[in-house]
Amino acid sequence: MKLNQTLLLALLTSASMITHAQSAPYSWANLPRIQVPVFKKDTFNIIRFGAKPDGITLNTEAINKAISSCSKKGGGVVYIPQGIWLTGPIELQSNVNLHVSRSALLQFTGDKSQYKLVETNFEGKKTVRNQPPIAGRDLENIAITGEGVIDGNGDGWRMVKKDKLTENDWKKLVASGGVLSADGRSWYPSEGYRQGEQNRGFIGKTVADYEPIKDVLRPNMVVLMNCRKVLLQGTTFQNSPCWCLHPIYCENLTVDGIKVRNPSYAQNGDGLDLESCSYVEVKNSTFDCGDDGICVKSGKDEEGRKVGKASQYMIIRNNVVYRGHGGFVIGSEMSGGAHDIFVSDCTFIGTDIGLRFKTQRGRGGVVENIHIRNINMRDIQHDAISFDMYYFTKAPGLAQTNGKVEIPPVNQGTPQFRKFYIDNIVCEGADRAMLIRGLPEMSIRDIHLRDVVIKSRRGPELIEAQDVSLVNVALLCDTANALINVENSRDLSFRKVTALRTPKQFYSINGDRSKGIQVDAEAEQSVIFNYGAEKGAVRPGK
Repeated sequence: MKLNQTLLLALLTSASMITHAQSAPYSWANLPRIQVPVFKKDTFNIIRFGAKPDGITLNTEAINKAISSCSKKGGGVVYIPQGIWLTGPIELQSNVNLHVSRSALLQFTGDKSQYKLVETNFEGKKTVRNQPPIAGRDLENIAITGEGVIDGNGDGWRMVKKDKLTENDWKKLVASGGVLSADGRSWYPSEGYRQGEQNRGFIGKTVADYEPIKDVLRPNMVVLMNCRKVLLQGTTFQNSPCWCLHPIYCENLTVDGIKVRNPSYAQNGDGLDLESCSYVEVKNSTFDCGDDGICVKSGKDEEGRKVGKASQYMIIRNNVVYRGHGGFVIGSEMSGGAHDIFVSDCTFIGTDIGLRFKTQRGRGGVVENIHIRNINMRDIQHDAISFDMYYFTKAPGLAQTNGKVEIPPVNQGTPQFRKFYIDNIVCEGADRAMLIRGLPEMSIRDIHLRDVVIKSRRGPELIEAQDVSLVNVALLCDTANALINVENSRDLSFRKVTALRTPKQFYSINGDRSKGIQVDAEAEQSVIFNYGAEKGAVRPGK
């Protein structure tokens, strides 16, 4: 059943007279200002440095010489013209715009001996990995531009699970070489990778200690660390060995009109991971990934808290995300915190989750002042909107604990999600409309949703939530149970929440800590109470 567009428009228009119970502390009219790099017009064609576009010659030295010469002479444009340019790792330098022309393919070699092991960061912690195909550290005024293609040759690096492919594609992959896991369900590009997979917990004292498991230490494709005034514009980045674009500790970063293409089976095939960056704008871009599309991170657990660099002052607008684990994501590595992030006018099609905010005990960190509006979604596999503090862990259910919930003490490792303002959301198809699941010791709080229309199989679930408001929300759900499930949550406000298909029950209130729940008067008689919840927990709205 399609959403009735006339009804949808009426629902959203009628909301113009409704305001949040608590107004947002920052205005959309006062967005962060991001500085962009400026370059000299001097052009350094890589052919002048001996590069050959035959797809056979390894052009690593020629390209890096062009970049070095350009930087030493005050900067400008390093030009990659038409052709297939095979290369090893490229090192960016300050004041250089690496311009890949539309008819150019910059192809990274699958010869892993060209990539040395280096100290780097991955998934929020310091570690040793293979050298990124493109890297820059402590630079200023840098760019990758042009409408050409940069290919990371990721298929030669990563494992593939059988259930991610069709039967024919799996047979072709196995016939291409590599080795299989003992159960035959995973394919590895080499025996070294398989052995490395079995020793993932290994921690060495020196970089050389990691040589025996080198194959499994896949690099992120573009890693920019501690750089200022960065521009990524127009280019297609595809087939990355691991994460595709990873700016970390960067300031004044603009991502404009790029495309990221990774196969759906690409393990850790994130599109863009913004880690502990400040003053960022991501706009007019398209992501089709094997993992999260646009993701904000800030370090992991104690190490991330010690570094203490938040992701902050970001604008994410006019982007499209296909497939992937999440459209716009914060976490789960968010221990340094994240704040003042503005997301608008984005479309998510076929992602596992639409808006996704994830963490777990031990992370710590505060994520707050997140402003989101004008988001369209279609064919979301799981949750349209998800706040989850049990990422990669199992949440205890009331049925399993007979309503008794253990409440651990709050400490430095207790994460916090608060002050989210989400407006004007339309989702055409999801498994569940919404999940807000906090911890018993730390509720997810101050979450305000307004002008929302969602078609899904199941309705919203609010667990360990506090100070949450849903205003002018229309739900078209197939659930045979209660439309909205609440567990051990308090100070909730449901105003003008409409069921476009009459549910068996409107609300299920569960747990003896549920209280202060305001519902529309017409829904007051359609409430059930379980696991110690009392009728006094619910009161009709005005």
